[in-house]
Amino acid sequence: MPAEWDHRMTATLIAWPHDDTDWAPMLADVDRCYVDLTRALLQAGQQTVIVTPEPDRVRGLLPEVPRDKVLIVKCETNDTWTRDYGPLTVALQPDDRLAAMFFCFNGWGLKFAADKDNLVGLKLKARKVIDCPAFDRKGYVLEGGSIESDGAGTILTTSECMLSVNRNGIVSKEFVEKELRRSLGAERVLWLDHGALAGDDTDSHIDTLARFAPHDTILYVKSYRPDDPHTPSLEAMERQLTGLRTADGTPYNLIGLPLPDPIFDGDGERLPATYANFLITPRAVLMPVYGQPQNDDMARRMLQIAFPEHEILTVDCRPLIRQHGSLHCATMQFPSGWLPL
Repeated sequence: MPAEWDHRMTATLIAWPHDDTDWAPMLADVDRCYVDLTRALLQAGQQTVIVTPEPDRVRGLLPEVPRDKVLIVKCETNDTWTRDYGPLTVALQPDDRLAAMFFCFNGWGLKFAADKDNLVGLKLKARKVIDCPAFDRKGYVLEGGSIESDGAGTILTTSECMLSVNRNGIVSKEFVEKELRRSLGAERVLWLDHGALAGDDTDSHIDTLARFAPHDTILYVKSYRPDDPHTPSLEAMERQLTGLRTADGTPYNLIGLPLPDPIFDGDGERLPATYANFLITPRAVLMPVYGQPQNDDMARRMLQIAFPEHEILTVDCRPLIRQHGSLHCATMQFPSGWLPL
């Protein structure tokens, strides 16, 4: 599985929110967020595929976007989190040709309806919106947000998500590692057992907690406030990260992103805001911000250290976090060579 910053990953899939989803009460706010996200993707040089049951409405919101850079496809969806139901990219050996891998998405362990989302990737393939070699792994539940690849054979993940009974039944780490070797070519799997964020419906997706970057670097969520309820668990995760080693036995370079100040929904429930939910493209890193100038700027500076040759583009994700997700959750990268653009 290539790293997210692989130079061939020059297209991104997003699913536009619509009235027949939980976004209905705040559709205008999230529409503006998706317009900003689309513009940021274009600024990063990404070709963008938008799936939506309302293509005319979405075109009306994006009157200025170039038609050769944005492909709007009519497709029914349950929700917007393409990270977890979009196709995963794998590199076939020995020629390094890129192919799509389609896994099952079951609403993060049967929590939410996923019948339409689970079919999005297969529909795009059937209609030749994406045209590439493809493999069907629909018998196995795997969400893109649950795994991180360094592009060199190492997968980083969490035990809370990957061992969830409502995903693949009662399984062991050995079972999961075998599947990741078979499907994604994993040579090593590194596990984190701590760090759950309040309000996270995904059972601790790795992309909310710790992310690979070039040069054996891991960016991770760190609480700099001793009184935050997340601090003990995040400190336990930090200790695990400190003990991890690269394939050649050296420690990882660790960068601790700040935990955002608490954000709550209307019922007083804390939402899982995190700066780890960034998207890496070959030219830029798209980073979520939450209207917290000091934390937003600190996270941006840290990302620039990890990606010195990338532009850091920010998108206000306060509307997204109201539905318990953020920027990386709402995007899935793949090669633009698959597209008919």
